[in-house]
Amino acid sequence: MFQLKKSDNELENELFQSVYDNTPDYVKALNLMDFDNKGEFSFVLRAEHLKPYDKVSNPNGLNLEEWFENYEKEAKVSTAGIRGPQNILYPQDTRFPINLVGIVLATLAKAIVAKEKYPDKKIVKIAGCEVRYNSSLFLDAITRIQAAQGIETIVPVGKKTIPIWLASFLAFKLDLLGGEYITSSHGISVKNATKDLNCQGSQYLPEESMEFVKKIREIFDKTLEYGSYEIQISAADNPLINENAMKFIDDGVDLYVEYLKSGIAQPVNLDLIKGFHSKIIIENVGGSAYRTLSRVLKKLDISDKFDWFNIEEDPFFHSIGKYGVTPEGDCAFYDYSVDATVLVTRKDGSKFFPVINTLNYHEKLKNYPVGTVVLITDPDHDRLTITQTESANRIPELKKLGIDFVQLSDEVVLTVFTANQSFLMIMNFWANQLKDINLWENHPRFIIKTTASALSWDEWAKYNNVNVINVPVGFKEIANVMKKVELQLKNNPDSPVIIDDVFGNTVDLGVNPRLLFAGEESGGMILGTEDLIKSQHGRFAVAMREKSATEAIIAASALVSQLDALNVSLSQYLSNVFNINKIVGRFDTRVDISYYNESEPDIDKLKQDKLKGEDIRTKNDLFYLSLAIALKENLISVSDIKEALNERFFTYDLNFDNLKNVKFVGDGTYLEFDDKYIEIRPSGTDAKTKAYGGGSNKAEIERYASVLANYSGERTYFHKSLIPDNFYDATKDKAMYYYLMFVAKDANNEKFEIPEYDF
Repeated sequence: MFQLKKSDNELENELFQSVYDNTPDYVKALNLMDFDNKGEFSFVLRAEHLKPYDKVSNPNGLNLEEWFENYEKEAKVSTAGIRGPQNILYPQDTRFPINLVGIVLATLAKAIVAKEKYPDKKIVKIAGCEVRYNSSLFLDAITRIQAAQGIETIVPVGKKTIPIWLASFLAFKLDLLGGEYITSSHGISVKNATKDLNCQGSQYLPEESMEFVKKIREIFDKTLEYGSYEIQISAADNPLINENAMKFIDDGVDLYVEYLKSGIAQPVNLDLIKGFHSKIIIENVGGSAYRTLSRVLKKLDISDKFDWFNIEEDPFFHSIGKYGVTPEGDCAFYDYSVDATVLVTRKDGSKFFPVINTLNYHEKLKNYPVGTVVLITDPDHDRLTITQTESANRIPELKKLGIDFVQLSDEVVLTVFTANQSFLMIMNFWANQLKDINLWENHPRFIIKTTASALSWDEWAKYNNVNVINVPVGFKEIANVMKKVELQLKNNPDSPVIIDDVFGNTVDLGVNPRLLFAGEESGGMILGTEDLIKSQHGRFAVAMREKSATEAIIAASALVSQLDALNVSLSQYLSNVFNINKIVGRFDTRVDISYYNESEPDIDKLKQDKLKGEDIRTKNDLFYLSLAIALKENLISVSDIKEALNERFFTYDLNFDNLKNVKFVGDGTYLEFDDKYIEIRPSGTDAKTKAYGGGSNKAEIERYASVLANYSGERTYFHKSLIPDNFYDATKDKAMYYYLMFVAKDANNEKFEIPEYDF
């Protein structure tokens, strides 16, 4: 008998009740797979499961064909796993994109692909999760499906939480075939996803995802042909579910610390942190980073320099980002996610940080000295937001620098640095540290960044003789370039490494280059090492494949410790970095537009609202993208685009006379001006639009980004005269073709050879 979950948190109870009330009885009655049964059992997928539910004609309907249609669509374009909302109380609810049946089907399909590629081989993968609703159930299902297929899965003892970067690191370091990680990063609490990791530890590229998606289609075809398809689930204690390997290596913490010491955790940086005379606070959103990060800090002998907020694991994320009212003022549960950098503009034009406002810092920080740094990390511990308390007297200077802040009291503000600002400071600090310990000149240096990230990074790199490779949004794109570099290092070690970026530039990285930094404006970064990273069976890498908040925390802590000794705040340091490196494009902005309430508990309404929003998103995207592709194919000129945009947006006081170029950058449209850039990027399968901007005038880039992102996408007469209907309709297919060409150019397609494992 189901009992409604109860929480000590009234807002969470409101969420539970709304989900319960909006779940139909036939879903509540589903009993497709009982993972409380610890023995072997099977799930029989039936033909009627593929069709829609009907109380009379198809009471067993799960509408899996519709689920699969959307799943397949996302797999083609996903930047960070195939994610979506779930029914947090009834995980077998297939009306939602993420559900137990879908997890089982996808896991089985990936297992079949692996076995076909490596017949008669011992296949070993890693699996892990953070703290979201149903994550433990999904992890149990993944390991037992894989075991039933003869695939060994290494997991933490008790299947406890680990960060995404640790799963990625171990997939590479132990030479595994890959892994499964359950998270939706900093997304809202009711969302979940599987991030599929390949043998490199990087997230699947679309072509890798499509291999197993094709297998799901084959499973459905067999189900329709034969009426059913039996899926085996192993016993929970199957020896192929291996907790001993992780126990033996302490979850890989020692291996990771060894890796850190080859990079950012050099003695010069650890000594700075050890000499720090105050406390740095780690805001541990969701609680799941603590279990691993605390051990890393202890092994580095710096754990006494940190205080922690929220070390208890909580799928509701301690109410962070949660409200009982929507942005429109309606009384309903609303989740802004746990992305601390989300900045919302109220109807009166004022701005606020809805996530930070729920962190209660006006109380939590009042007994800490001014200058205290708070490092905010997300549930899967791959992103970092840097904040610092400062005197309110600094407000005029903060505004001049373009640094947003939250007023904690009449005397104190909390500066909130964008990742663009934070990571500029970190790369500058790390470069100077390498110079101080006489390592800088040993190799030519390069960075990898997404096009949506700061112009200031490109300017800093140029000033410091560091090469830049720009890629589409998504850390898998960064990892793909790393692998291209490594292939050339392996095959032609004495020759310059040459890489094409997504802008179409050919970049000469020099002979035997080293990665200084790789990152994206959404808060994820990684640092390179002096010596190439070696796996246990001899593979080499210039850096790890997943962003890591642990690396970012150590780098930020060393910087903060250095500045503290000089009595310099982070905002003052940022100003110095701008000035010393002669950076003009100092300002950045991001506009996030969601066309529906992702927390809507009524899945039918959510789907309808999402579909309406997707139409707007797609029209907005195609308005700009069709111009970029037409320019690429010489159908129109830059002058034509200037005229089209000036005609449409002159009433918004936007001027495009100094527009230099318009480029398709893999997943969005990049407008390059003399003094700024604006990028408009649609979510691949969600009803969202994102706009980014960078330049020398913050108010201006905010205005351009907001207007262009909020545009309906309606084609003007002049736009139609430039772009014929047939070209406009084919734009998305053309864009995908050019994206896949970029991914494939000089790709590292060396086949992974499964080694002889010693566990």
